[in-house]
Amino acid sequence: MTNTVEITEAAAFHVQKMMTHNEEEGSFLRVSVKGGGCTGLTYALGFTQEKEDDDISYIAHGVPVVVKEEDAAVLVGTKVDYKESLMGGGFTIDNPNAIANCGCGTSFRTAKKAGAPADCE
Repeated sequence: MTNTVEITEAAAFHVQKMMTHNEEEGSFLRVSVKGGGCTGLTYALGFTQEKEDDDISYIAHGVPVVVKEEDAAVLVGTKVDYKESLMGGGFTIDNPNAIANCGCGTSFRTAKKAGAPADCE
């Protein structure tokens, strides 16, 4: 079985650093999709202690990852990476299912799920 969301080695390294810094060792990285943003859907990355019954779970470069089954169709093939530049570093999300992205870069929509657009903040 392939992982729903690919977490690169660079991203996993920074997630592990964040887990240590935030005292979240033993937590899962939850990758999810929520309604909102000017295009309709937004990504959410966060830590959770709980794995729910409808979660798909796997290990990516030592990081335990959970994704809700209902989000999997929107996220399948998505790649989470961490990039460094002269302006600093940050996580990037490349979703091959996104057919539109907003100008502020925080929301998207897919052919199968439009979400609930809202004003960008």
